[in-house]
Amino acid sequence: MTGAPPTIFFVEDDETLREATVQALTLEGFEVSAHADAPSALRAVTPAFAGVIVSDIRMPGMDGIAFFDHLRALDPEMQVIFTTAHGDVAMAVEAMKNGAADFFTKPYSVSRLVHAIRRAHDRRALVLENRRLRDVLREREHRRIGGSSQTAERLQRLIAEVARADVDLVISGPTGVGKNFVARLVHDLSPRRDRPFVTVDAGVLMHDDANLILFGRDPSVALSRSGLVERAQGGTLVLDEIESIPERAKGQLLSLIDTRRFLAIGAERPRSVDVRIIAISRSAGEGEGARPLDPALLHRLGGIAIALPNLASRREDIPDLFREFVAAFEAELELETSELGEAEWRHLLSHDWPGNIRELRTFARNFATGLTRIAQGSAYNAEPQSLRELVARFERAVIEDALRDAKGQVDEVQQRLSLPRKTLYDRLTKYGLRAKDYRR
Repeated sequence: MTGAPPTIFFVEDDETLREATVQALTLEGFEVSAHADAPSALRAVTPAFAGVIVSDIRMPGMDGIAFFDHLRALDPEMQVIFTTAHGDVAMAVEAMKNGAADFFTKPYSVSRLVHAIRRAHDRRALVLENRRLRDVLREREHRRIGGSSQTAERLQRLIAEVARADVDLVISGPTGVGKNFVARLVHDLSPRRDRPFVTVDAGVLMHDDANLILFGRDPSVALSRSGLVERAQGGTLVLDEIESIPERAKGQLLSLIDTRRFLAIGAERPRSVDVRIIAISRSAGEGEGARPLDPALLHRLGGIAIALPNLASRREDIPDLFREFVAAFEAELELETSELGEAEWRHLLSHDWPGNIRELRTFARNFATGLTRIAQGSAYNAEPQSLRELVARFERAVIEDALRDAKGQVDEVQQRLSLPRKTLYDRLTKYGLRAKDYRR
């Protein structure tokens, strides 16, 4: 990769070696910042640091391994190269297993060090570029709860506030309301957005190797393996369907929630992990098979909860959600859909949507691919409704569409619908619609 000269933080307590190496690296075109100890370098590093850190392992005070732990807490993908005496090779190898870029034994070849620095710098540049790209895509997507109802707006504000607070929480609701989507949204809006997002399904905890999968294995007993908890370092750990967690796993999970420490298989000492924990449950929602949540789990998670309503209780959001899903499928499948038919429109307005948003999304996909037109006359006409109810739902949807198109300007809505002003206000009151909710 090209651009500005790579920046190097060179950390070495041996003054003679430090000065000689800094001079050699400067002659190679690097911008070098020299440090005699780890704390001074650590104070100068930020998560956005675009360079490479070259550090000795054996140093007074904070050694290179402790320095590396602090750097990984700032950014797990920080590029660090170690220089070490022969006696410290085992520590350097272990550091590479944990993400160090390379290591060199003293005395080392400056030309080989330069080559390693350039490779590490390219990797760092790629990491930062991918993060910038994700930020741009995230801004374009405007990931949010779909819909424009008061319920949707209230949920969006709550999610944004909880995301910024960086606290543990429980997300509950019936099947299909978007609990996993909200968990991801909380992560994407939080300061941890560039760190891992790891989901642990309750089914994993019923497996014979649950401890290995969740907590990993220490290299002292066999081949080292990181568990799901460790892979979430710095990011978000999601515990899905917590009401289904088996009793034998609850003790270790409660300890993890309490202390943010876990014991890998074969390890003598627990390891610390910095994660935000989000628990997902359908116990507070509707649906058969729901079981009460363990009070101990709820207490440990701090009592902060987001309860998602079923789709039938926010019916005014259905047209918005349907349009968003159809537009997404059109882009994904490179299709141009036909106009919505009468039977499909009636189904949108009158169906109870027991499968909630997941069912609506499936219907939108079927509409985008033409499957709903094949099915007309069967499934979408199967639920008889009174004429009054159908007319009222249709009228409400038409008024809402006009409000949205006119961005809440009542005069324009009145003109579009050819309604007397008083009649329009009567209809707005009847259907619980507020013009100001559409002024964006």
